[in-house]
Amino acid sequence: MENSANQTTARIEVRDLTMAYGSFVIQRDLTFTVKKGDIFIIMGGSGCGKSTLLRHLVGLKEPAKGKVFYDNVSFWDLEPAGKDAVMRRFGVLFQGGALWSSMTLAENVALPLAEYTDLNPGDIRELVSVKLALVGLAGFEEFYPSEISGGMCKRAGLARAMALDPDILFFDEPSAGLDPISARRLDELILELRDSLGTTVVVVTHELASIFAIGNNSVFLDAETRTMTAVGDPNKLLAESTDPKIRSFLTRGEQ
Repeated sequence: MENSANQTTARIEVRDLTMAYGSFVIQRDLTFTVKKGDIFIIMGGSGCGKSTLLRHLVGLKEPAKGKVFYDNVSFWDLEPAGKDAVMRRFGVLFQGGALWSSMTLAENVALPLAEYTDLNPGDIRELVSVKLALVGLAGFEEFYPSEISGGMCKRAGLARAMALDPDILFFDEPSAGLDPISARRLDELILELRDSLGTTVVVVTHELASIFAIGNNSVFLDAETRTMTAVGDPNKLLAESTDPKIRSFLTRGEQ
């Protein structure tokens, strides 16, 4: 996998990014590249700005300074129509899964298809069944979120995030609230989707098991210095980093 041609193609480039709310700077001088086919981990301790960085990447918050490039196109310099076109290529899974409780799983997954395509209802139903089957939920079309487990809700949220065949999937703490077995199954599903569909994946997480199981690239955000202190494969950072904060973060539970 390391010598795959996909591994050399930049999908996202962040250059000299500063994130701030008013005069309060959260992180500054962020520069990193997410290659096509990466499972890229945004990691760091509580309050370092991981979810805020995700909001900058998916178009929900404009940087105070710096650029975000998608396939060499500067996202925040685009006109609104251009931004919308780029964002159509994203699939986003927020922490809670964000499913509508009053809708069945099929209706939840159908929402983006009905909103953004001209497909007829029959084609939408067929596609919805394919997406749910892809995440292991074949036969659960008519179930409501309250009728299934937390892990299944996360997978249903992933099916909805994948509805429009995105190039890039973004996850905000996908394992939050899941038991270890459900979390591991979700990690395995993310790997399967990357390998079978060639999707680039960006994950905000503090879960060590997930970081080491799925991540092949990462950025470490430090809350104290308010900047990044490392980039690269998390397993390599664990083996080679001499930074005490990074080592402490990556060896939690081993002491």
